[in-house]
Amino acid sequence: MLSDPSILDDRALDQLFREARTQNAWQDRPVPDSLLEEVYNLLKFAPTSANASPARFVFVRTAEGKAKLKQALSPGNVEKTMTAPVTVIVAQDSDFHEKLPFLFPHADARSWFAGNPVFAEQTAFRNASLQGAYLIMAARAVGLDAGPMSGFDASKLDELFLAGTGWKSNFLVNLGYGDPKGLFPRSPRLAFDEACRLE
Repeated sequence: MLSDPSILDDRALDQLFREARTQNAWQDRPVPDSLLEEVYNLLKFAPTSANASPARFVFVRTAEGKAKLKQALSPGNVEKTMTAPVTVIVAQDSDFHEKLPFLFPHADARSWFAGNPVFAEQTAFRNASLQGAYLIMAARAVGLDAGPMSGFDASKLDELFLAGTGWKSNFLVNLGYGDPKGLFPRSPRLAFDEACRLE
């Protein structure tokens, strides 16, 4: 019996999910800017509400950028972030709806959000969070490891990196090539019947 070509093989599923780990230590191995662009060019195709695409990404990879970033980090996140080749600030654009005439031209989607800041903020946060998750999966798909994290002063981070943009930070993702020596033992996961219902 032939396998279904639409289903990823075990190697791909391991790379994306089953064997992938949140990394805490990093090899001294650079990540080229071209690979970061490839990551974005994959994640941008994943779905968001009305194709709103509210996430914005700041790829911090220079010594100067890391020195700024360090000022906003919780102490427990400093070492692993300073040694990561790249740290991505996953943010959301509160004015994302201004791009909807281009992104969603078959309806007046801008009018759904303009003048409704609560709805716009909810939509931006939800969909930027999704896009941050897509970033992690896209990074894994091109052979990078990821270490997503909270543990930072959002106000300070926004002041240092996002002032005047209308963007707000959501979470951080370290990217690079992980060092297995920094891994913790794999934590358990909930079983299907603990986390899911069929109705």
